[in-house]
Amino acid sequence: MTKCGTPEKALAFVREHGVVLVSAKGTAPRLTEAIVGEPIRGSWWAHPQSHHIFEILGAVAASEQVLVCRLVDGKVTLVHRRLWPLLVAVAHRLVPGQLAQVRQEHTRSGRHVNREVPFPQWVPADMLEQAKASSETEALATFGAWLSPSRTVGKRARPGE
Repeated sequence: MTKCGTPEKALAFVREHGVVLVSAKGTAPRLTEAIVGEPIRGSWWAHPQSHHIFEILGAVAASEQVLVCRLVDGKVTLVHRRLWPLLVAVAHRLVPGQLAQVRQEHTRSGRHVNREVPFPQWVPADMLEQAKASSETEALATFGAWLSPSRTVGKRARPGE
């Protein structure tokens, strides 16, 4: 397993794979394991490199190149910006919560709280335009594994149409 021990390498990992889980087991690669270069058993918080993992995850999540959402089975997922037009193109086939942008905020007491920005409020205008020109076939090939079965039949208007 290749080690992505810097924010730049971790961001390159997300770009290469397009869709990456932060730490949960699922149908996409896990960034926490890529950061340390080995499988992690149990919680990554208990890993000897947990502080390093946290630092890199924070840097990647703060990047304008990454959407943090719950695309894959409701688990925290990172989607690289190169795929956003395709993601928007199949948004009508996803459960709304899958596309809400998840942002972690620090409270005054020092706690971390997740805040969600509903889809399509987080989508830049240029991505909405690119989505209109995107191939739904390509989008389905990219994201089909994570579509809700109840949403795979029929076509709805795309956001911005």
